[in-house]
Amino acid sequence: MNDWKHRLGIVYSTAQNHNYQTDTPEEPETLPPGEQKLRVRIERNGRGGKTTTLVSGFVGTAAALSALGKALKSRCGVGGTAKDGEILVQGDFRVRVVELLKTMGYTQTK
Repeated sequence: MNDWKHRLGIVYSTAQNHNYQTDTPEEPETLPPGEQKLRVRIERNGRGGKTTTLVSGFVGTAAALSALGKALKSRCGVGGTAKDGEILVQGDFRVRVVELLKTMGYTQTK
């Protein structure tokens, strides 16, 4: 892979076949739903006064987080995002999100 975006931290190298190594952190393995300790709360700070349901505590890959976020958002019928180990669901859906997570097998949800 010889894409310039992967070499942004390198100043200069004269070697033709130099392998640029980056320090990318490894994603943790996704824990089974029964072992996940998810916390559901409401947050209004920094969002222009709009209410957001925040699900935190997810341990796993970004793809698994995105899939869980997509499932929650579609079942609540609203928008949101999933990034940095947290799922944001637009609106006050605390009770509904906790119920959905428990039916999906996330038993340690509060």
